[in-house]
Order: sequence, then structure tokens, then C-alpha cells
Amino acid sequence: MYFGGLRPAEAVGLVETDLKLPKQGWGSALLHRTRPSVGKQWTDSGETHDDRGLKNRPTEDVRRVPIPPHLVAVLREHLATFGTADDGRLFFSEKGSVVPSSTYYRVWQEARLLALPPAVAASPLASRPYDLRHSALSTWLNAGVDPTEVAERAGNSVEVLLTRYAKCLDGRQDVANRRIEDLLREYE
Repeated sequence: MYFGGLRPAEAVGLVETDLKLPKQGWGSALLHRTRPSVGKQWTDSGETHDDRGLKNRPTEDVRRVPIPPHLVAVLREHLATFGTADDGRLFFSEKGSVVPSSTYYRVWQEARLLALPPAVAASPLASRPYDLRHSALSTWLNAGVDPTEVAERAGNSVEVLLTRYAKCLDGRQDVANRRIEDLLREYE
């Protein structure tokens, strides 16, 4: 979700045929479906996960997302190790069904405790899997990627991108201070 800026429901809906995973370089994912966890009472099928098009888009809409070489390698390894569900999905439960949001949320909480220092783990920083998307989009903006390109990759308008996702990254204040100091020195 981080490397591609995907929403959790987009990630659990990924199928192998929608991926271009070259041996080297950038790949891509064609997103056209999501598998949000909405509860059996809210789906037409009676299943826990709905099968929908992309968020806030017509059902037939497709979004091409470039994915960096690191994610290409991870997905290639994942496919070689685990294969796919019967319907081609990359991520599936032991029984082949859609991975419940409660499962990846629980795993995320456990991973945070292992990966982060105790003070950071106790904070709200990266508290939900969805925060990986927030971090990805903020990282792209902080890297200087044009907001229009980031919005296109994320499937958002520039307005939504800049109001919801343009956050300062933890630990980037020193970089910002240096840039401001460099600019101020030009006025001397």
C-alpha cells in the first residue's frame, strides 16, 4: 500500500492479470475494483466484502498506477511463494477468501510494536494501515513530484490531495529548515 499509494480495499482486490511486473524497472497496476469490508447486511451478494469499482468513480473506470522496482520485486516474490486465489487475487485467507480488514489491522498493530520505538508506537503515528497511503502521497509530494501527477496516481483530485494528504513527514523538519535557510541566504 505504501509503495503504490493504494487504499486497503484496492490492495486486497489486486489480481495478477492487472499487474505488469518486469524483471527490472518500474511496473504498473491497473486498478478497477475494490473489495471493501462493509458487512454482509450491506452487500447484494451477502458476503462480507463487496466487489465494487474504484472509489468515487464510474464502475467501469480504470486507474493505472506506476509501481517502483522495489514493489515489483516484492510482488514477484509474493506470487512465486503464495500464488493466487482461485479468482487471481494476490492476497487471500487460508480458505481463499478476501483478507478481512480486522486481520490486516491486527497484523499492522503487531508490526508497529516490533518496528517502532516504544514512544512512537504509543503515538498515533501510522496507527492504521490506511496511513501507509497517507505517507506514500505525502512522500511523493515531499520528493517534489508534481501534485497533478500524485493526484492522478492516487485517484484523487488535486484539491483533495492537498487538503487531505499533503502532510509534513516525521523527521523532515530539518530538511525544510535547511531549504528555508538557503532561500533566506539568497536575500543577504
